[in-house]
Amino acid sequence: MSVRIAAVQYLLRSIHDWAGFENQVRFVMKAAGDYKPQFVMLPEIFTTQLLSFMDTSDVKAAVRLMHDYTPRYIALFRELAQQWNFHVIAGSHPTLRDGQVYNTAYLFSPNGEVFEQDKIHRTRWEREKWDTAAGSQLRLFETPHGKIAILVCYDIEFPELARLVCEAGADILFVPSCTDDRQGFWRVRYCCHARAIENQVYVAMTSTVGNLPVEGLGLHYGQASIITPSDFPFARDGIAAEGTPNLEQVVIADVQLELLEANRINGTTIPLYDKRKDVYENPIEVIKVAG
Repeated sequence: MSVRIAAVQYLLRSIHDWAGFENQVRFVMKAAGDYKPQFVMLPEIFTTQLLSFMDTSDVKAAVRLMHDYTPRYIALFRELAQQWNFHVIAGSHPTLRDGQVYNTAYLFSPNGEVFEQDKIHRTRWEREKWDTAAGSQLRLFETPHGKIAILVCYDIEFPELARLVCEAGADILFVPSCTDDRQGFWRVRYCCHARAIENQVYVAMTSTVGNLPVEGLGLHYGQASIITPSDFPFARDGIAAEGTPNLEQVVIADVQLELLEANRINGTTIPLYDKRKDVYENPIEVIKVAG
């Protein structure tokens, strides 16, 4: 099965109202939709663009007030997924539940369904400045175009999460990300490559670019990429497609799901199936070595 993925490098620019946000979203969704992908992904917390016209003197409070826009955000992407007949991983959006704010990724299907995946591991900024709550449930989404999972930015840096969803059958990992500097971006990008190799899975990543006059959002370093396992049937360098860093654009690639199944059995190496689970159950033997 051939699956087309479009990853949007979303440019954070100052806007004056909700209409400015909606117009930009519709523009990038049309740009992606013209190529008839099965999946379109936007970056982590790209909806913080709304903060550019909100009072951000208290950032923690402002992030919570963003929840007021959640119904409009959901209505917009539900409409777009149905209009263009694709699945949308609509980045992530601060979502208030039971008095706590979560960094929640949303998945919209072409038939109007809406699903959520909370970010499980919080960065220091999220804990200390935004006071977000941590998610606790991983989900695998079975779509007509393969089984997918969403690991929000920092979550891809924890190999256990990717292994769990891949052992459950994931074909594609989607990684919406937001990083302010180059080293932060490469931490996420390198981990995407590692997870693709370890689990013989496709990994799609995208990031915010641009800047906003808001604390913590003044800088962004980003680049979208669609990453493959590193073996003969795939791209030589493990990159099916990648964008130009820090520019607004849409990156598109086709991936072949049947290649994953074959590679997991007949690959040069087969790390998804070669894991020695028996050894993982043994305690670490600590040996003192004299100096």
